[in-house]
Amino acid sequence: MARIICAGLGPGDPDLISVKSDRAVRGGETIAYFRKAGKRGQARQIVEGMLREGAVELAMEYPVTTEIPFNSPEYNDLLAHFYDDWAERLATMPGEVVVLCEGDPFFYGSFMHLYTRLLGRVEMDVIPGITGMTGCWNATGVPITWGDDVMSVVMATLPEEDLVHHIGQADALVIMKTGRNLPKVRRALETAGRLDQAWLVERGTMPKQRVMKLADLHDSDTPYFAIVLVHGHGRRPEIAE
Repeated sequence: MARIICAGLGPGDPDLISVKSDRAVRGGETIAYFRKAGKRGQARQIVEGMLREGAVELAMEYPVTTEIPFNSPEYNDLLAHFYDDWAERLATMPGEVVVLCEGDPFFYGSFMHLYTRLLGRVEMDVIPGITGMTGCWNATGVPITWGDDVMSVVMATLPEEDLVHHIGQADALVIMKTGRNLPKVRRALETAGRLDQAWLVERGTMPKQRVMKLADLHDSDTPYFAIVLVHGHGRRPEIAE
């Protein structure tokens, strides 16, 4: 039976990889990681210089492109077959395979789709990692929550009216998967009256990190690997003080 170790790599800075994940990566004889076709892969970049000599690399290239809408049947079908195929490959491989995952594997990580397909078929060990959003709100230098604040994590891929609803309900807010959805996010924040409170963190904890107020971002600017944050201010002001 194969043994799969998923190593959570944290938010991007190699120094924020846990000791356990570091040990698994450096000792791995077979290393698998997700990437877009033609790209190096964010997870692979994080561990640059860490792999042992002679390690076998398995690049799991996503079969979808930005030309296919993410909520279309074709998109879902392609991804399902992609995960099915890699689950079969990994299950039949001899020995141990270390799968790299940015952030935490069980927090919107691609590895979850392999995990559900491999559960009960192979031995698995999932190593937690610091989430990307944790690295981003620390980059702002401002605590994300105080006292009894309620924090919501929202996907920018939601319909605009849903974004407005969630933004209005939460004390503190993390908006992920911004990308091409950033104009929609800005409109939703403005509708909810919170645009002036929003921060954008691009490439949090990584080289070329950028932290700025979202309202100051020019319309022509297209941040990559970015999260939008709205900090809580505390439901009990006396605690925050």
